Amino acid sequence: MKAHFEQVQPLPENSFRVFLHEVNEFDAPWHYHPEFELTLILASEGIRYVGNSVENFGEDDLVLIGANLPHCWKNTESTVRAQAIVIQWQAQFLGEGWMEKPEFNPIRRLLAQAGHGIRFNRKTARRAREMMFRLLQERPFQKLLQLLEILDFLARNSEIRLLCEHGTAYPLNLEDNQRINTVYNFVRENYREKITLREVAGLVHMNDEAFSRFFSKTMRKPFFAFLNEYRITMARKLLMETDMQVARIGFSCGYDSLPFFYRQFTRYAGMPPQAYRKLFSSAEFVQ
Repeated sequence: MKAHFEQVQPLPENSFRVFLHEVNEFDAPWHYHPEFELTLILASEGIRYVGNSVENFGEDDLVLIGANLPHCWKNTESTVRAQAIVIQWQAQFLGEGWMEKPEFNPIRRLLAQAGHGIRFNRKTARRAREMMFRLLQERPFQKLLQLLEILDFLARNSEIRLLCEHGTAYPLNLEDNQRINTVYNFVRENYREKITLREVAGLVHMNDEAFSRFFSKTMRKPFFAFLNEYRITMARKLLMETDMQVARIGFSCGYDSLPFFYRQFTRYAGMPPQAYRKLFSSAEFVQ
């Protein structure tokens, strides 16, 4: 997949980078870097893109990104400043072959899966949160020990979910990155309206057929599958956070046919809208 290259610079006194990221909203484009990245959302909500995965994120969203796996977080209508703790490190930040030592076997297995993107459940994220805050405050040597402790803790947690069915480290091209970000931004602003293939293809100066091939090859899914995922992701958010009628939610997310909305929701969420709302109104979601 073609994505914007991000140059990651560790701090002079450390072999890795950790920082508190606080902005009005997450506005980084879809991008990649050769470093691994562990991101914990502290505040705000929106849509998370990892490879070809499209999902909601909110507070205590903890995700591990593998080397060269494109990703970005985009806020929706959040009223709070976006905050996250981010840790970035190169595969050989402890020297050549460090993961071959038996003590690091669990961490090696964890990082091998990170090429798919890993999402940890909320219980794990809350336990990791305190450890990651300590990492921000420690002296350089203690920072290194704390990072290894965090990775070991996560590696020994069996409740993980891979975000991408296939690993997705892509060949890279600035023009294709700009095209994908144009499509992202257009869908974000217009998902409530009718969207045609010709309209989207025109935004990136391609004909319908060429755009369909480009998008399917890049995202490993057709454009309208991506659009439906986005719309259903927004519908899930409304079901959890509002008491809007299901039909109104469907129409507000761009569906002009209620039966089609029900079919698409069940396909992507695994259950009908009413069952989804009942599930999240009766128990805390910890996945």
